[in-house]
Amino acid sequence: MSFVTRKTYYFDAPGEANTRDCATFAIERAKELGLRKIVVASTTGKTALVFLEAMKGSGLELVVVTHVIGFSRPGAWEFSEESAGRLRKGGARIVTGTHALSGVERAFSRSQKVGGGSRTEAVAEALRRVVAIGLKVGVECALIAADQGAVPVDEEVICVGGTATGADTVCVIRPSHSSSLFDLQVREIVAMPRVR
Repeated sequence: MSFVTRKTYYFDAPGEANTRDCATFAIERAKELGLRKIVVASTTGKTALVFLEAMKGSGLELVVVTHVIGFSRPGAWEFSEESAGRLRKGGARIVTGTHALSGVERAFSRSQKVGGGSRTEAVAEALRRVVAIGLKVGVECALIAADQGAVPVDEEVICVGGTATGADTVCVIRPSHSSSLFDLQVREIVAMPRVR
């Protein structure tokens, strides 16, 4: 029987205060595993900029996954155009795609006429509540990035998510396309909040 031992970091509480540590842990694990890409969820660009700065000179590629346009209000993109410009200038790729674990399903569950949850939202809620909100975000970002061609489906990537704002969860994922959700593998949890 063979095995490896790896470090896992547990934060005392979720949230934005863990962002810089997550960047450090993500870079560390990517280098240990020889991975090329770090996928980071970022609503406004603030978290992505922390990662861009931390990744300077690392040789790693940054893929930033944003909220879909219209997430908070119709027609609006929450991401800062200034941040988007700085990220692109720094070599980051920005991906904006439909939320893989809600999308159209949310229209049904929010409707008073139709109502009720969906299987897709049940998967999302299970990931949020059983493991960590940031893990659900990381899985969803891996799906979105793969669907947009920003990450391969046959190589591991580092995925970073958070609880509300900032980053507090880092994981190693072999992505899949949304239509092949059950081919996705969370291979390691590098960091997460211990209490949610």
